[in-house]
Parts: sequence; structure tokens; C-alpha cells
Amino acid sequence: MAQSAATIAASETRPRGKPRRSLTAVWLEFLGSMNLAISLLVVVSIASIIGTVLPQNQAYTEYLIQFGPFWFEVFRLLNLYDVYSAWWFLAIMGFLVLSTGVCVSRHIPGVWREITRYRTHVREKSLTALSNHQRWQSGYDSETTESVAMAAMQGFGFRTRAERRGDVTIIAGMKGAATRMGYVLTHVAVVVIALGALADGNINLKIQEMTGDLAIETRDLPLSQVPGDSWLPVDSGSFRGNVTIPEGSNSGVVFLQLRDGYVVQELPFEIFVEEFRIEHYPNGMPSAYESDLVIHDPELAEPIRQTISVNHPLTHRGHTIYQASFTDGGTGLELTGHLLDGSGARLPIDARVFEDLNLQLGAVNRTLEIDDFQLFNVDRDPRAVTRTGARDEFRNVGPSFNYTMRDEAGQAREFHTYMAPIEIEGRWYYLHGMRTNAGEPFRYLHIPADDKASMDTFMAFHAALHDRERVDAAALRAADRLLSRMGVANPELGERVAGTAHGMIQTLLRGGFGEVNAELQARVAGTSRADMLLEFSRAVLQRTMFELYLEQLAAEQDVALSMVDPTVEQRDFFEAMMNAVSAVAEYGSPIIFEIDHFQHREATGLQITYAPGKNIVYAGSAMLVLGIFLLFYVSQRRIWAMIMPRENGGTELLMAGANQRRPEEFEQEFKTIAEAVDQQMQQERKD
Repeated sequence: MAQSAATIAASETRPRGKPRRSLTAVWLEFLGSMNLAISLLVVVSIASIIGTVLPQNQAYTEYLIQFGPFWFEVFRLLNLYDVYSAWWFLAIMGFLVLSTGVCVSRHIPGVWREITRYRTHVREKSLTALSNHQRWQSGYDSETTESVAMAAMQGFGFRTRAERRGDVTIIAGMKGAATRMGYVLTHVAVVVIALGALADGNINLKIQEMTGDLAIETRDLPLSQVPGDSWLPVDSGSFRGNVTIPEGSNSGVVFLQLRDGYVVQELPFEIFVEEFRIEHYPNGMPSAYESDLVIHDPELAEPIRQTISVNHPLTHRGHTIYQASFTDGGTGLELTGHLLDGSGARLPIDARVFEDLNLQLGAVNRTLEIDDFQLFNVDRDPRAVTRTGARDEFRNVGPSFNYTMRDEAGQAREFHTYMAPIEIEGRWYYLHGMRTNAGEPFRYLHIPADDKASMDTFMAFHAALHDRERVDAAALRAADRLLSRMGVANPELGERVAGTAHGMIQTLLRGGFGEVNAELQARVAGTSRADMLLEFSRAVLQRTMFELYLEQLAAEQDVALSMVDPTVEQRDFFEAMMNAVSAVAEYGSPIIFEIDHFQHREATGLQITYAPGKNIVYAGSAMLVLGIFLLFYVSQRRIWAMIMPRENGGTELLMAGANQRRPEEFEQEFKTIAEAVDQQMQQERKD
């Protein structure tokens, strides 16, 4: 009983005349709703902005450095590093296709009826209710009046249809019905563009990855060692990848960056790089660069030869090849390594950029990794600033190369060495940069160049500091000179003073002047006249080193040591060498390299894209532009003519028209049509 009462109450509250809709009808109405479509388009727009602002498909390490661990992980979980292939973006695009498709399918029948229906079922009262209407009294019969009205309407581009109801003739004219097609085109365009985006979203790659048929390779391997499950065949779908090809080499693959690794995509052709060229601005920045490419395709009788540059790509078989970057292509280097162990030995090395070499340096084992070579190094010329006051003059300081020295424990330091000496404040130096972290700037060791523009004088001086006998002899001479200046003639004291010099030099070679000062301060701490002892010890160290330098000058000039009288320039050179000796201790390498010769080889960086959905997107964009044009610049106008017989003979013509979008323009158009009818009617009265 209670159940039946509830049923009766429910039936009484349900509106009459509105049958309950099925779940399918409700779901279709939701899919085809304008609110849903706008919401999806807003999300797609936001995602597109993110994909434009945030560089896509970069190495994870770059994102980690840029955003830090927290935001890196947040963006990774949201797939913001590959927005256009993210599962949620593809899902939204698929839902947008479904929603817009339902909307179009629901409204196309009504739009079609609106385009094809002439609306001949009108009444006189409804026509006179329109603001644009006019009547004529004519002596013509119905057929003649009909032809006059129809000619006037067709003369202004209206399509007409006539219908007779009894003795009354209705002529319906229609113009600008294409504006209704604009609605259809804009909606269909959204579907087409979304389908193109799905085609280029590379769903096939994601499916292969999910099923385990594709594995992302994270190791830095030669191409021949990349496993087969990290390769994609030619017909795998859309992609965007990069490849670096040295001059005189070819490649038939491209590397796709995926999250923290890569996969190898095969190409249906091979790319051979004949030559790469680059031009620079005066400040050393690249101004233009281009590559001469040869495309070898089995489907072609002759290869394709074309030069590409920035913004001027090459397209072949749907693959677009862009000039994206450049790098070293494996420049050959002839190096000389100067050992810093005091032996003065030299180690000739033939190396190539991107090559790793194992070096056995006495009891020390090191791995030499050649990282890069720069043919030009341009900076501001300080001499130009001093001479002319101009600050926009530059100088090229010549070639340089970067290398990494790795010890047996895997710890590495990165080095940057220039080939030629560089002038700094009037003196020429060989610059050797070092850093322990890639995020740090290089700190440069300044080795003074001698009169022969070489490092030989410094290297000989550095080796002499390791020779115990020469150091002891020089220290004894230094002690005698210092004590004689102080008026002290005590040979035993001189020997004790000289004995401390060797230890200070060993400390200098190990830790530089900073460690020497720290050791001396600790030694004299708590003694009387500590400052005087400290200053005296420093003087002994400096004079000992100067005595060694005097030995070098005597040997170079082939004169007795007592005959050497160093010039001011030579004394300045000695000061520069002392600073360099101290800096070598912080250099952190058992060897210093210099470039003897090089054979420069460059490589071009190409970005290759294959987007089969691109043409679909272009077609959808063209449809969207056309649809918007029709919606905004074409308006549908309707006009009617009602021809009614008069009782005393002749006919009465009633014409009316309507245009809701542009009523002012249509009012003028209607007046022009009415004037054309007036002329015909006046001609009839004259006749």
C-alpha cells in the first residue's frame, strides 16, 4: 500500500507531456553540449600554451637543473615535458572529437533544412508585419507580375522558388545561405584538427611501450650497440628527432628523446653531409650556418642535392629536415702533454674530439676524454678600449679545446685549454681553465709565454723546483745573500736557513703559497719576533726560486752565473712564473696539454620531423578560416513576393524581406530591389 502511494505521488509530481528521457539521450545531450566543447577547448588551449612556453622533449637532466627536484617531479608526473603526446592530452583530443562530432550530427539536419527550405508557407499578415515591405497595384496579370518580381529578386542574386496556393502566388527568395554552412564548417574543422593532432600524437609508440615491444635506452651507446627493442621501423608513425652528422659522413636514423632516454627511428633514406659552413658576427656569435646535403633514396634514380639553412628546410617524402644546430665533428688534435712530476718529460698524443684515451703517467693512471673543440674564441679587446675608447671591438684569441680528466675512482675535472697565448695587461699567457662542476665558471691558470712564445721556460723552471740538489744549492746561495745583507757572516746559520727552503718549495708545489704561509705561521706561532721570522722565511723562499731562475738565464745566455743581470722584464716574468707555480698546485692535474696542430672537422645538427597529420591539420585550419569567414561576413537574407488578383482586374504585389544580422544594410538592399520593381511598374503605366 505504501509502495503504491509513493508511486502515485511520484507520478503526480512528474511533469505531464514530458516523457522520461533515456540515459543514452541524456549522455548524447551532454556530449553535444556547448559548455563541454568550450571547456575542452580551454583545456587544449592551456596545454598548447604550456607546450609552447616549456621546451619539449629535452633531456631530463636539463629539466632537473632548470626546475629543481620538486618541480621537476611534479612536471614529470603531469607529462608536461611532452605535452602533445601525453595520455591526458590525447584523451582530451579524442573526447573533443567525440563531443564535436555528436554536436555536428545533431545539428546538421536542422542546418540543412534551413539552407534548402524556402519557407513559401507565409501569410499576408506576417509579411506586412516585417519592417521592410512594400505594395504595388498593377494592371499586369499574375504571370507577368510574377516574372517582374522574380526578375528583380534574381537580378540581385536571390535564389527563388514559386508556389501557387489557389489564385495567390508566393515567390520565396533566399541569399547568403552559406552562412549556415559556416556553422557546420567551424565545427567540422575542430573535429578534423583534433584528428590531425591525434594522428601526430604517435599513439602507436605509446602502445608499443605499454606492451613492452619498445624499450627506452638510457645508456650512451654507439649506434651499432643500441639493442633492437629500442629501434623503431620506418612506418612507425609521426616523430620529431635529432641527429648529428659530421662532414663527409651519412646517417639513416634519427634519435627521439623520450623522458630520460632515447629510441632510434629508422629513416626511409640516408642523409649525407658534404659540407657545413658557418658565419659569425664580430662578437663571435653565429650569424648564419648551412649544410650541403645529399639525400640517397632507393626510390629515386638520382640523389637529391640541396643546401639547407635556418628557416629554409628540406622536405622529402613527408620528412622535413631542419638546420637546428652545429657541433664539432671529431676534430683531430696533435697534443703535447707536459708532465708536472718534475721530470720535465713530454708526452705526444694524437687524439680526436669525443675520443677517450687511457694515460699511464708514471704511477698515476688517468682517463682523458676529449669533449669539444672551438675554432674561434672571441672576446672584447681591452687594447681597443684603451686606444680608442670604443667598447664594441673584439678579438679572436684562437682555437681551444675542452677535455675531462678522470682518475681511477671516477672523479673528474673539466679543463679548457687555449692553443695560442693571450695578451693580458701587456703580458702574454697560456690559459688553462679548470672546474670541478659543470655549473661553475672556469678558473684559469696563467702560464707566462717566454720570448719564443712557448711554455718551455716555465716548464723548465717548474722541473728545477723538483731537483733536490739544484734547490739546495740555490737555497744556500740565497741564504748567504740574505745574511750578508743583514751583516751576518755565519756559514752554519746559512746552512740551517738553506735547509728550510727545500721543505717550503715542496709545500709550495703541493698546495701553493696559501699552504706555505699557513705552515710558516704555525711554525713561528708563539715565538718572539714571529713577524720577522715569517718575513725572513718568505724572503728565503722567494730568493731561492730567483736563484734557480738566474741559473736558467745563465744557461740560456751561456755566461757565468755571476754575470747574469736580469732586466726589469725578466724580473716581471719571474713574478708571473712564481704565481703560476702556486696556481699549478690547485690545477688538479698531473699533466698540462698544449695544442700543436689540429685538423678541424665540423658536424651539423639536424632536426627531422615526420607529421602525417600535418596536412589534416592544415585542411582543418582552412575549413575553420572559411567557416569563420562565412559566419562573420556572410548573412542570410530572405525576401518574399505575394501576388494576389484584384477584383477590378490586374494584380496586387506585396514584397517583404528580413535579415536579422545586418538590418541596416538589408534595408538599403530591399529599397534597391523595390526601386527595380517600381521601374517595371512605371513602364507598365506608360505603356
